[in-house]
Amino acid sequence: MKLNRRLFIKSGLGAGVCAMTQGRLSAAAPRKTTLAQLDKAAAAPVLKIASIKSPVKIASIELLRNRRNFFVRATSTDGAVGVAVTNGRAAYLHTILKQLVIPYFVGKDARNLESLIDGVYVYRSNYKLSGVALWCCVAWVEFSILDLLGKIMDKSVGELLGGVIRREVPIYVASGNRHTTPKQEVDVLAKHIERTGAGAIKFKVGGRMSNNADSIPGRSEGLIRIVRKVLGDKVTIYADANGSYDCRKATELGKLMQDHKIDMFEEPCPFDHLEQTRCVADALSIPISGGEQETSLRRFRWMVHNNAVQIVQPDLHYNGGFIRAIRVARMAAEAGMSVTPHMSGGGVGYVDVLHFASCTPNIGDFHEYKGGLDKTGPWYDPPLRLKNGAINVPTGPGLGITADADILRDAKPVRLEIK
Repeated sequence: MKLNRRLFIKSGLGAGVCAMTQGRLSAAAPRKTTLAQLDKAAAAPVLKIASIKSPVKIASIELLRNRRNFFVRATSTDGAVGVAVTNGRAAYLHTILKQLVIPYFVGKDARNLESLIDGVYVYRSNYKLSGVALWCCVAWVEFSILDLLGKIMDKSVGELLGGVIRREVPIYVASGNRHTTPKQEVDVLAKHIERTGAGAIKFKVGGRMSNNADSIPGRSEGLIRIVRKVLGDKVTIYADANGSYDCRKATELGKLMQDHKIDMFEEPCPFDHLEQTRCVADALSIPISGGEQETSLRRFRWMVHNNAVQIVQPDLHYNGGFIRAIRVARMAAEAGMSVTPHMSGGGVGYVDVLHFASCTPNIGDFHEYKGGLDKTGPWYDPPLRLKNGAINVPTGPGLGITADADILRDAKPVRLEIK
C-alpha cells in the first residue's frame, strides 16, 4: 500500500524520512496545530515603534504618477513624508483608493497602524469589496505610512517589522512562457541562470485556469521530463500551474514532477478551490504552494490548519501589506511551514519582497526577480545590486527610496474625476 502525505505525517515517520531526502521535501512535514495556536500567533504585535512617544498625525495621503509609475505619498502634520510604489493596478483602482481607503487614514495617528489596517476593513462597509481591489489600496497606504515611520525613526521597514535578520535575498527567475516548446523553454531558463546567477528557476505548466487543458498539447509533461536533466541537480526548480487543474489531473502531473525531482508545485488548482488543493497535497510528497490570490486571513488560517499547502505565498499587495503578510507568516511558522511571497509589484515589487524577507524568520530559500534592477535599483539607498544570484536589502530609512530619486521629482498628483 502506498502511504500518502497525510497518512505519512500522521504515522510519525514523515519528519525523519523527509530529513534524509536531499533536502527537497523539507516543507512536506508540517506540525499539527490547533486553531487557537494559529490565532495567537497571528494576533501578536508586529510593529516595533515604541520609541516614538508623540502622536504622528496623518495630514494627507496622495496618489502620484510619473509616466507609468504610481506612488502613494503620506505626509504627517509635522512634515514627515513617506512614499511607496504601487503595482500597476493603481491605474484603475484609484477610485477605491481615494474614496474608500485614504479618507479613513487621514487624521489618524500613524503609530496605530496595526489597528488601522483592521479598521479600514469595516469603514464605509469596505468589507463588501473585500478582495484584491480593496486590499491593494490598503497595502499602498500601509507602505507609505511605514516609509514615513521609518524616516522618523531612521530605521528600515525590516527593522520596524521585528528586526533585520538577513541583508541579502537569493532569487529565482521565472520565464512566464506558456507557448514555447519544452526545448525552447529550458534554453530560456538556462539563459536566465547564466545572466543572473540565480540558484532557482520557475516554469509554467498548464494553460492558466484552463480546466486541465495544456497551452500546447503535451508541453507540460515534456518540459517536466527534461528540465532537471538539462539544468542539473544544483538548480532548484519550481513549477507553477496558475490554477490549471482539478485534483485528479494535478495529482497525475505532480507524480511526474516527483519522479523528475521538481522541488515545488505552485497553485495546482484554481486558487479558491481550497479542498481541491488539499486533495492534491494529500496525494503527493512534493511541497504544494499557494495563496498568491488570497485576501482572507481566515482562509490562510484554513490552508495552514488543514495542510492544504506546505509553502504559503501571500502577495504583499493583494493581501493588504506587510502587517497582514507577517500575520500569515506567523501562522505558517507555528505549523512549521515556510513563506515564499508572490510578487505582483512589477518592476519594483522585488523590493517589497526584499524587506519582507529581511525580517521573516521562516522565509523560503529563493524569491522572485522579474528584472528591471538597472532602472529601479538606483532609486534606493544603497543602490540595489544583483550579485551571485542575490539582491541586497535596502538599508535606508523606511522603504529606502532616496529623496532625490528622479522618478519622484517629476511625479504629479492624480486627480479623481467622476463624470
